[in-house]
Amino acid sequence: MKLWWLRLTPYTLAHWRGLTFVMLLMLVNVGLNVLKPWPLKLIIDYVLGKQSFSGGDVWLKTLPGGESSSQLLGWLVGATIILFLASEGVRLIQEYVGAGVGSQMGYNLGAVLFDRLQRLSLRFHNQQHAGDLVRRVMTDSNCIRDLVMGVFLPVLTSLVSLVAMFAVLWQLNHLLSLLSLLVAPLIVILIWVFNQPMTERTYQHQRFEGEIMALSEQTLTALPVIQAFGREAHEDERFRYLSRKALQAYMGAILAQMQFKFGVSGVSAVGTAVIMLIGGFQVLNGSLSIGSLLVFLSYLASLYKPMETLAYISSGFAAAAASARRVLEVLDTKDEVREVPGAKPLILQSDRARGHVCLEGVTFGYGPGYPPVLQDITLEARPGEIIALVGPTGAGKSTLVSLIPRFFDPWQGRVLFDGVDIRDVQLKSLRSQIALVLQEPFLLPLTIAENIAYGRPGASQEEIVAAARAANAEAFIQRLPQGYDTVIGEWGATLSGGEKQRLAIGRALLKVAPVLILDEPTSALDARTEAMLLDALERLMAGRTTFIIAHRLSTIQQADRIVVLDRGRVVEIGTHEELLAGSSHYKRLYKLHFGSASPSVEI
Repeated sequence: MKLWWLRLTPYTLAHWRGLTFVMLLMLVNVGLNVLKPWPLKLIIDYVLGKQSFSGGDVWLKTLPGGESSSQLLGWLVGATIILFLASEGVRLIQEYVGAGVGSQMGYNLGAVLFDRLQRLSLRFHNQQHAGDLVRRVMTDSNCIRDLVMGVFLPVLTSLVSLVAMFAVLWQLNHLLSLLSLLVAPLIVILIWVFNQPMTERTYQHQRFEGEIMALSEQTLTALPVIQAFGREAHEDERFRYLSRKALQAYMGAILAQMQFKFGVSGVSAVGTAVIMLIGGFQVLNGSLSIGSLLVFLSYLASLYKPMETLAYISSGFAAAAASARRVLEVLDTKDEVREVPGAKPLILQSDRARGHVCLEGVTFGYGPGYPPVLQDITLEARPGEIIALVGPTGAGKSTLVSLIPRFFDPWQGRVLFDGVDIRDVQLKSLRSQIALVLQEPFLLPLTIAENIAYGRPGASQEEIVAAARAANAEAFIQRLPQGYDTVIGEWGATLSGGEKQRLAIGRALLKVAPVLILDEPTSALDARTEAMLLDALERLMAGRTTFIIAHRLSTIQQADRIVVLDRGRVVEIGTHEELLAGSSHYKRLYKLHFGSASPSVEI
């Protein structure tokens, strides 16, 4: 059995106090379980069998009325009740404390996993399904609870019980004690045969459940498209197909578990029958008392119970190990964008970055085997300068600006911020100096005020209102039911495209960052709504180093420089007038723009 899952051990150490208390309760309960069958032997030997007190049982005579069979019976029955109640009480306390400690471990591991996912690169998330990642955080993170509370502690309890029970059985009868252990090798063989199938089928079941959750998330977030194209039946069939595959994997795991448990029960039954047969012969020839045989069989059941528990843990381990495997897949993912040891905050001058950005010989692609998206890009943006990026779809415009906040690292070359390689500074300090307004605003289901202040949560209400006013958003905000306290729908679904974009501009304004990235902020809007936003965008860009990606010439003609990209290379750089003066890519795009019937045609 591989021990890779032990790598989760550090996540349990923070809860060592609770685990220690649970283990102490477990030891107490084992001791009580060892004592529980003993009154039965004493009743059979000294009350029903009328035997004389001998050996270590002589102390029974010292009990009040201990020499009277009826009074001794009362004492032993009372002892049986007390032992039962004490054992149940300790067990319930152990389960309650264990449930709390286990749940806390699960939630803490989920928080670690959630934090890890937030810090992994966008390339990783582009290759994953959000629904499957949610399942890993919310469900698979409970593997640590299942491993500790469902595997480790039961194994420890069972081993202690085995030692204690065997010690008692050895005192009763050496031969029968040794014979009772003959079932152990058979149980080990069953574990060896069935463990791998149970683990693999359980992993497949959980993988398919992750795909079902991912499909559900994708479908429910794309309902307008699905309904518009009438694809409900298609998505339903995809869901049913994955459900069938998950069911097949689940039933396969259950079948393996049932076969395993049937084999363990059969082995235990055969072992008990052998003990009854040989013990019966010993009673007949007088070498063993009836009470000793009965109490031996009672302890034998207590001996085989932890053996069966150890065996059944194998099936529980299969489920926990499958979840642990999915958790470790995320925790083991290599950081494509990571801080170097000893990374320092971005060097600021007068407590504010200047916003001088340079790309030097940058080449970048999205993965091994893929062609580079950017090739040998060299570009400088001086503080306060507006740089417009234009070019056909797939030219690499969005990829280029994604390198500035270090969403990705280039294969070759480097990106400088105020003369410092951004790979040498803390990510948080770098990104705090950059504001973004994207084509999709990515609003959260929070209040209007919380969305505007998302990049600066300590902002005052007056600062939030000022940012909204500068973004031309105050008028529509005041018309909302609770104004700035209005909670917007998921993805800003209760707002129009222009309203969402104005909130995104307000969010960028409030951040007061020296570098601004505008990635097609108006391309999804009509000409009238775009015109309403241009004034807010001009205020946003004032005094900032701005990179603006746009397909509409109306949003880039006032740029200080226009960078024309084609197939991942910079083919032209200049002002609007300079680029029109020669025979160039930009000139062809400009002619195409004004030669069309629509003034908003994309370039």
